[in-house]
Amino acid sequence: MEVRIAENAGFCFGVKRAMRMAWDELENKESNDVYSLGPLIHNKQAVDRYKEKGLVEEDSLEKIPNDSKLIIRSHGVSKKIYTESKLKNMDIVDTTCPFVKKIHDIVKEFSDKGYKIIIVGNAAHPEIIGINGWCNNEAIVINSEEEVDNTSFSCHDKYCVVSQTTANLEFFDKIVAKLESKIEDLTIKNTICLATKERQLSATDLAKEVDCMIVIGGKHSSNTQKLVNICKDIVPTFSIETREELDRSKLEGYKVAGVTAGASTPDWIIDEVIEFLKKL
Repeated sequence: MEVRIAENAGFCFGVKRAMRMAWDELENKESNDVYSLGPLIHNKQAVDRYKEKGLVEEDSLEKIPNDSKLIIRSHGVSKKIYTESKLKNMDIVDTTCPFVKKIHDIVKEFSDKGYKIIIVGNAAHPEIIGINGWCNNEAIVINSEEEVDNTSFSCHDKYCVVSQTTANLEFFDKIVAKLESKIEDLTIKNTICLATKERQLSATDLAKEVDCMIVIGGKHSSNTQKLVNICKDIVPTFSIETREELDRSKLEGYKVAGVTAGASTPDWIIDEVIEFLKKL
């Protein structure tokens, strides 16, 4: 099988930075454990390697002992987490993606000015939970055009809209257009990460040239699932986390396969998939 690879696939700048910083801490740690609040990134295989190295993952700050080293993951956290971790005398290693950190700053600035904050994205995603924590958890989170229709906006309030970094650009534009029709005073901040835009555009272009697409990434990875949705609207698409999930029988009949991967997918997983496809 011929295999073509999307130009922008795999680890983005923010994930590379976070993984490097976390690995350095594990390499240099002494006897004390190193903790992360939730998984470092949304890729089980990559995270497992860090756990084998000694990383301890917890889902709440209460479970982490005082005076511990705490890695704040690339998705970022709320202002409250920083405050509470300092009270517990934790040594913080902040791997928050700089693009996410910028959203925290925007949200805090406009919230302090009296603006109501609107976040376009998935309310359950850790990035959104973290962003909301910089405006007292009072943001309106929108993830569909229907939600815009069903939300009441005061004509007396000013609003600022930001986006989850991994949102689909076309989707964000549609939401903003609807918001503009309902809100008089709206400040728009397109905070979709440039790498996300490039990854989505290159996946779109490649999907138009191949017989099928293989999208590699975590099932809980927001940016990976958006790639899946983009590709499957163009060509038959297979969403996998590792090579083992590929079914030879389902790939029969396809001569040219395109490969892309989410921002949290390491190169070694991508390489294994490519090698498998080339042998078909």
